[in-house]
Amino acid sequence: MSTTVSADGTKIAYTRAGSGPALVLVDGAMCYRGSSPNDALAKELAAHFTVYTYDRRGRGESTDTGPYAVEREVEDLAALVKEAGGEVFLFGTSSGAALALEAARSLPVTKLALYEPPFIVDDTRPRVPADYPARLDAALREGKRGKAVKMFMTEGVGLSGTTVALMRIMPFWAKLKRVAHTIPYDAALVDGRQSGEPLPAAWPDVKVPALVADGGKSPDWMRNGVAALAKVLPAAEYRTLPGQTHIVKAAALAPVLKEFYLK
Repeated sequence: MSTTVSADGTKIAYTRAGSGPALVLVDGAMCYRGSSPNDALAKELAAHFTVYTYDRRGRGESTDTGPYAVEREVEDLAALVKEAGGEVFLFGTSSGAALALEAARSLPVTKLALYEPPFIVDDTRPRVPADYPARLDAALREGKRGKAVKMFMTEGVGLSGTTVALMRIMPFWAKLKRVAHTIPYDAALVDGRQSGEPLPAAWPDVKVPALVADGGKSPDWMRNGVAALAKVLPAAEYRTLPGQTHIVKAAALAPVLKEFYLK
């Protein structure tokens, strides 16, 4: 493990593996090194890239500094890009894809790949309630971490109450509760893009080549949002990985990323 320091003094812990062009992987909600699908993806890609995985602020071995703002997480990535040599390939998954997209507006990213940012652009699933961020904050202020995780899983992710009830008796639920205070960070990353309305052309400055991908077995609402994003980015290609879901398998995703970054 190594560390770097963000602009506001937050310590960002990261791991570097492999050799080749620098590639930074950005986690989605509540994930961090040792508890992330990107761990397996990094192993698959390390033969072709110098892969950087890191703990987003407030998770794992990274510290945190309030108040939170999306700009602070972009600064965290800027510090990591500097450690990586000054320019990188960037990959983000789920709400981490929204962060990677925001970072590509200002950082020296040469190619950008995104897997299933959770944008809701139509009525194929209920929109996230407008007061969801405020209720998340209230639950966390009251110390009700389990309640915040449940809200995220049901209202944010769209899982059924029965599914979440079963999750609550599983050992990993305790891990989720430990990072529940970071759920509002991911809510901020997708704020305004889970309302069921079409995506605005909000990223005209993201002109680097971009790959926007989804899984063939992911729900319609997710795939519709991904397809819509591919249409509004200036230089994006859209690709579906057959048989994959939101929890994409590293062995299926890694060859696609390798082809995109190295072509």
